Amino acid sequence: MAIRVLTRPTSHRVIASTCKPPPSLANPKLRCFSSIHSVFHRYGFPISQIPNLLSKNQFLLNSNASDIEKSLKILTSLKPSQELLVSVVSSCPSVLEFEFLKDWEMGISNVNSSMVLNVLEVSRKFSLGPETLSRCIQRLKGLGFSDGTVTRVLGGFPMVIVMDENGLGERIQFWVGIGFDTKQIDRIFNLFPSILVFGVGNKLKPLFKEFEELGFTLDATRREVVRDPSVLRLELGELSRCLELLGSLKCRVPIKEKIYSEGAFRAGIEVKRRVDCLCRYGLIRRDAFKVLWKEPRAITYEIKDIEKKIEFLIHRMKFDVLWLVDVPEYLGVNFEKQIVPRYNVIEYLRSKGGLANKVGLKGLIKLSRLIFHNLYVKPYPECEIMFGRFAGDVEVNNKHPVGMWKLFKPKKYPESSKEDLENIKGLFG
Repeated sequence: MAIRVLTRPTSHRVIASTCKPPPSLANPKLRCFSSIHSVFHRYGFPISQIPNLLSKNQFLLNSNASDIEKSLKILTSLKPSQELLVSVVSSCPSVLEFEFLKDWEMGISNVNSSMVLNVLEVSRKFSLGPETLSRCIQRLKGLGFSDGTVTRVLGGFPMVIVMDENGLGERIQFWVGIGFDTKQIDRIFNLFPSILVFGVGNKLKPLFKEFEELGFTLDATRREVVRDPSVLRLELGELSRCLELLGSLKCRVPIKEKIYSEGAFRAGIEVKRRVDCLCRYGLIRRDAFKVLWKEPRAITYEIKDIEKKIEFLIHRMKFDVLWLVDVPEYLGVNFEKQIVPRYNVIEYLRSKGGLANKVGLKGLIKLSRLIFHNLYVKPYPECEIMFGRFAGDVEVNNKHPVGMWKLFKPKKYPESSKEDLENIKGLFG
């Protein structure tokens, strides 16, 4: 069977002579921009960030789209998280230079992805080759670090590859000099690799001197550092301020005993962690200390529980974080049993127009459970279920078994006769 293809040469010539290519294809720069844009999009970069990334980095626009794709292929072969890949490329786009990555390709296979990407970023900024990394690894192992700690240090503090040998040796000698053994030093650097950024003379020695002046023995300090090396993040004078707060607390004895259950050093660290938590949400340090002084129960709660309460306060209840300064009790009450039920009741009444006045955080938290129930729950039976304990259909467990009252019934004595009464009257008359 023959197939005939009909063509119209005349009209084809007319179309070819009158149609123009789209502007995006006619302009070489726009065509280059479009192709590079599509490469980044295919590799998972947020489409809203790509134009900004390209416009601020002429290096990328001057590169070949195929070379960029080859570079991204090398980096993604390390199986990093998408967030890490975007972060490294955004902070140092020149890490995508294909010739640079080709030199490193053989040495970065089958290793920790976060470590490699961070090292590549530093290496590209300082124009270092893979031999620099090799020398750094040998230097760290020569100081007694295990393979796992070497990986952690390179991933957590990649600037170590540009540190000189004397600087590293001085830090190790400091730890040996105050009584830490090789295993303890390895653990400290594994858990807190950023410790390398701290100088011996301007940070570590003054910090340990402060611990000693506060009355902590070197053995106690060593135990706390080995247990949690992040205590070395303390600024000079910070632990003193935390211990001063603890010494001025006015709270019930059980709360204070719980705060000091693991010693004064650990109690001070827990105060510092909660102050940092409050500051992350926008409080200044003075207000953060004020909140903890007014509500010491917060020192005994887990950081994640405090964060959950603050997130609920800001994003669900729509209160500013500064309300914690006026109502620090919010951090001390139970989240599931008090905060959420009360908020649900108030929101329901507000939606139904049942509130004459706006209920602030003080009215929500400071009222006793019984008063809150009588004001906002009892007049509205539909609120009983969402409120909880005082609901009519909620069974309240009695403290004593049913019928226990019979055991406390007073003993019944026989009635006195008339003769007995006369004798009593004669006796006292």
